[in-house]
Order: sequence, then C-alpha cells, then structure tokens
Amino acid sequence: MEERLSSLNDEELSTHEQQIKEKLSVIEDKLARLRSQKSHLVQLCETIQQVRKQRKSAQQSDGDWERENFPWSTKARDLLALVFSIKDYRPKQLATINALMAGNDVLLLAPTGGGKSLCFQLPALLSTGLTVVISPLISLMEDQVWSLERWKVRAQLLCSTTSKEAVTRIHKELSDKRPPTTKLLYVTPERLAKSKRFMTALQKCYNHGNLDRFAIDEVHCCSQWGHDFRPDYKFLNVLKGMFPKAPLLGVTATATTKVIGDVQTMLNIPDALLFVASFNRPNLYYHVLPKPASKQEQYDLLANLLLTRFRKQTGIIYTYSTKDAMDISSEMVARGLKTAPYHANLEPADRTKIHQLWHDEDLQAVVATVAFGMGIDKGNVRFVIHHTMSKSMENFYQESGRAGRDGARSDCILLYHFSDVFRITTMTFSERTGLKNAYAMVEYCITTSECRRKLISAYFSEVWGAEDCNAMCDRCANRDLVWPQKEIAPYVEQLHRIVDKCELEQTNLTGLKLVDAWMQKGPTHVRLSEPAPLIDRTVAEQIVAYLIVHNYLKESFVFTPYATHSYIKKGSARVANSTLKIRVGKLFPLAANSGPATASTSSAGRKRTTSETSTQTNGVSKGAGKRVRAESESSEDETSSTSSSTSPQKSDEDVVVVQEVEVIDLEDGE
Repeated sequence: MEERLSSLNDEELSTHEQQIKEKLSVIEDKLARLRSQKSHLVQLCETIQQVRKQRKSAQQSDGDWERENFPWSTKARDLLALVFSIKDYRPKQLATINALMAGNDVLLLAPTGGGKSLCFQLPALLSTGLTVVISPLISLMEDQVWSLERWKVRAQLLCSTTSKEAVTRIHKELSDKRPPTTKLLYVTPERLAKSKRFMTALQKCYNHGNLDRFAIDEVHCCSQWGHDFRPDYKFLNVLKGMFPKAPLLGVTATATTKVIGDVQTMLNIPDALLFVASFNRPNLYYHVLPKPASKQEQYDLLANLLLTRFRKQTGIIYTYSTKDAMDISSEMVARGLKTAPYHANLEPADRTKIHQLWHDEDLQAVVATVAFGMGIDKGNVRFVIHHTMSKSMENFYQESGRAGRDGARSDCILLYHFSDVFRITTMTFSERTGLKNAYAMVEYCITTSECRRKLISAYFSEVWGAEDCNAMCDRCANRDLVWPQKEIAPYVEQLHRIVDKCELEQTNLTGLKLVDAWMQKGPTHVRLSEPAPLIDRTVAEQIVAYLIVHNYLKESFVFTPYATHSYIKKGSARVANSTLKIRVGKLFPLAANSGPATASTSSAGRKRTTSETSTQTNGVSKGAGKRVRAESESSEDETSSTSSSTSPQKSDEDVVVVQEVEVIDLEDGE
C-alpha cells in the first residue's frame, strides 16, 4: 500500500486524502449515533431493573393495610379528629401508619402537601416512647414544632439554633430510664453525623426501650442519584445496625425509580414496604412566563403580580442567589410591598423571625434562595413564583408544591429567559446527574405543545393527560392556540458552521454569542455570509435551547479563578434524513381568568367566536379588540413567501386566536 501511494503525485494524494477524511467523517457520525443509542439502551435496562425492584416492594405493600381493625385503629381515628382536626385520611396515609405501627420499615412517596408528616406524628401519639424525625430543613422543623405546640403535643427541635441549656436538657431526658415526655424530637442529619454526645444519649434511649422509630424527611437526599444529595445523609446507613428493632419511615415528594432503589440499599432496608400516592396536584395552575431582559422590568413584573393578581395573598418568590433574593426584596419594599429575603447567610434568629412574620401573614411574600430551600407547612400559600428556573424537575415540583396545601386554587409561575439556562448548568454540570436534570427543566420551559403536567409526571412514573390537567396549565388553557411544526434542519447546519468557524479561529462561543452571530449581531468575523433567519430572537433562542437539550449542540465548561463559563460546541446527535421538525413559538400570556374548565368552558366552549389578537403587558394578557383574518389552515412550518408579503404585519407581542383554525402560522419576523 505504501509503495502504491508513493507512486502517486501530490494531486492524486490529496484526492485520496480527501476521500479518506470523508469516509472517516461518516464513520465518526455512525459511531456517535451508536454510542448515543448504547447509552439510551443501557439506561433503559437499568430502569427496567429498578422498576422490577420497585414493583416487588409495591406488591409486598399490597397487604390489607387500609383496614381499620388494628388494635390502635380506634385511638388513631380519635386522635386524627381531636388533635389534628382532620376528618379523614389522605391517600396512602392510613396504609403507611398501619404498616409502621406493625413494625415494618416503610417508604412513602406522596406529593408536596400530601400529608406525609401525619404519617409519623400520629404514630408518635399512639406510642409510649420517642419518635426521632430527621430533616434537612430547619424552617420545616420549626414550622412543624410550632404546629405541634399549638396542638398541645410535646415536640422539641435539636439543631444549630438550639441553646446549650436546651441541648443538655434533651440529652438528659433521652438518657433517663423513664419514657421521655417528648413525643417527637426533630434533628438535622448533621447532628447525628457529628455529635457523639447525642448518639450516646440516643443509644441509651434505645437500650431502655424508649426509642420507638425514626422518620427521615426528604429521604431522597440519601441517594447520590437524588437532586438534593446531602453527604451527611450517608451517615444514616448506621441506623439499622445500631437500632435494629426501631422501624424506619422514609418520606419524600420527589424520587425517581433509581433513587428509591438507591435509598433502600443505602439505608439497609431492602424489604421496606413502598407506598406511592398520586403526585398530581389538581388545584395548582402551572404557567411559564417570558422573563424580561432588564432587571427593572423584572422587578416591575413581580410588583405588578403582587399588587394585582395576588393582592392580599401570601406566597413565595424563589431566586437563584442570595444577591437576587436581597435585591428583589429591596425593590419590592421600595414599591410599597411587604417582603423579606430568606437565605442561608442570615443569622438563624433572623431567619426564624422572618419565617414567623410570613407565617403570621405580616409579610406578603418571602424571597428565598432555592439553594437554601424552605420546607413550609402553610396551607394558604396562593402563589409560588420562580424568578429563575430550578436546577431540576424534582426541585421545581417540590418548591412549587409549597402552594395550595389547603386544596384551593394556587398559581405556580416560572419566569424563563434563555440566559438562565447557563446560570444553572454552570452550577450543576459537575453533579452526577446535574446536566440531565437541568435540561429537563429547560425542556419544561421551552415547550409550547406539551401539557406541563405531562412533563412533570414523567419523573414520577405516572402518566397524566389533558383530563388530569383540566386546563390548569398554560398549554392546556390555550388548546385552541397551536404553534405549527417548523423545519429546523437548515438552522442546525447554519449553527454548526458558526461553531466550526469559531473553533477554526480559536474563539470561545457562548450560547448568547451563538444566537447573536446567527442573527447577524455582534462581531462580524463569527457571522455567516448569508442573511439572518427570518425568525424572532425569542424563537431563535428556543431553537438553540432545544438543540442543546437534544445534543445537536453541547456545552463545554471551562473553569476560571472567578467563575465557570459555558461554551457551545457541536454535539454528537445528527439530523436524520435531512429533516428535523419541532414546534416553536412564544410563551403564552398569563390570562386573568385562567383556570379549570367547567362544563360551560370545555375545550370546545373555550374557543372564541371571533378571531382576536391579545397583547402581553408584563406577561398579563389584555384584549386589544383587534380583528385578524385566519390566513391559512395549513399546519406547515411557515407561510409562503407570497402570503408573507401580503398578510398584515403583526407586532412581536401579538398572538392570533382563531375559532376554527387550530394552527398559528409564524410570519416572517415572528
């Protein structure tokens, strides 16, 4: 072969070299697709194994745990009414309580607001000894202790805010041979992991027969696959070895099949009974709003919501950082609103004071960092607003689930901006499933075709459809507005050429700079020679976000002494058969009367009798009364050039609503 090549001239060698490179490129593409398929199949196999394991646990749980003829059943029913003022059990509460009282280890998966705390509070009152509740959230423990004290139940909290005198008193009570008067003791996992004095007192309590059970709140934190893995939770694997006769209850509102299997292994409870309640919260309305680019416009939007839509109502605003929490709260106060920041850098006494003020409704909203979290058991939270998207679907579900625990309608609003994608990914990419979780949230934010509940349900092995949503999300509340499918294969090729050009020139390309170059903005040396695509920048950002999520583009992360940067490279996914169609379009405005459809406002009845144009002002829909003719009944991706030139020009904020036509056509410039 070498002799044959040696006989060729330079031109012939160049031709052969080019042919070889083309074949290698084809092989690399095939290998990339095969690696992607292999990864997907491996994940499917792991999921199947975990489903089998979870199904086995669920089958063991299928015993008749819902009956009320156990020795403790009559007393439990009396306490339910007299102490907790509850008329009946919620789904899976009775089964969990009975299984735990019978001495079984139990895992309970139930939605936020599903009454998980009752499943260890009621057994504590049915027993003579102590129930130790392990929770990562001081605010949640404070909230529950306050509630129990109002109900005349003796409960104590042992954490960093507890005085030395109280700590000594609790240790002495645990070490006493007599049964403790405290029924529930709330502790952080750090207390168990780092306090030998506490563990010694707890062992004495167990040896005297006075330790009834452990309850682990937010049990998903045990798993390294969980979205909120806490290293100190790993210490909890000693509990079964040190206290073998003490039943263990783990509760969570967010755990995938893989996480549940990991929790069972880590806590040494392979035979734990598993109870799963439906995660659908029918009273919560989910909506994604476009987030303004300027901070002042963001502050105006939030203030407008608090002053109008949520006037005289209580809620939470979740933020990305401590600085955001402080800035937003200051701006709300400057606008005459009663808010306060809540974050990890506050003194414990200040956090408790703010929590109490908000709990007593002296504050309309707490502006809280999502990193710190708030485990609040307050029934009448009417709104939860995410100023920045959460780092995972599990976080978002749990945080938004703080709303509407009393069963009344409540709003869960997320403000989305393309730049927030990179704020989150640069923070989470080093975590085990950080990027996967972040991209799931991006997909939730950018979709204009799927029911929000359907996207959430995929994470809890449930299948929810439009009938489960009942028009309680922005997508289902706007079923008569359907963006058409758009062919984006040519855009993928253009974006790849921009990436190649930047790599050739050794220029770092962020997501925002990629969109700039594509739209013929920014430095001229990274732009393409052809004109910018005839689409709105919002749609362009939506397309780039989709391509990143689905690996047509990928993020490459670079550390600097002061920050982590995300740069865009070509991903391994390739366009098949020269076509790739997706539904893209602007997010829906927040309608004043959005809510569940009734018999008179069903999907068919919701459609307007006339075609109207609605305009958005700070995300809130206002009817403009402007009539627009339906220009096409086609579901193709773009209107023809002829219709584009003759149709009336619509502003960037216009959304066409048509009675009969189920598709909104994108015009040039939209």
